[in-house]
Amino acid sequence: MNAVAIEYTNLLTKNLPRVIHSEEQNEEYSRILEELEHRSDSWSPAEADFAELLTLLIEDFEERSYKLVAANPLEVLAELMEANNLKQKDLASIFGTESIVSEVINGKRELNKDHIKRLSERFNVSPELFF
Repeated sequence: MNAVAIEYTNLLTKNLPRVIHSEEQNEEYSRILEELEHRSDSWSPAEADFAELLTLLIEDFEERSYKLVAANPLEVLAELMEANNLKQKDLASIFGTESIVSEVINGKRELNKDHIKRLSERFNVSPELFF
């Protein structure tokens, strides 16, 4: 066995990585990966392979555990407004008037392409969020 294989085997033996099934395991693997990342400029090939394995295990767990629920455009807008501490009046420049903002937020008027373009620019998000 070559030196890289021996080092990789030692890393695996020391940490015994497995498919992550709990938040505790996820936190432990994240901590190990974070420790490796602090020295990423000096990784050996074995450490790079081990970091890649940990990343895949963590991503797999998080994709299974933290599924995002699809939101409609008005829910997205409400969340963005709350996250940015905005009131309806703060969006008047995007919609033209406060009354149009109110109509959109209350579901009486749909977002048009211009609104979506301006909202995506204002909040620095993809226009796809509003479709």
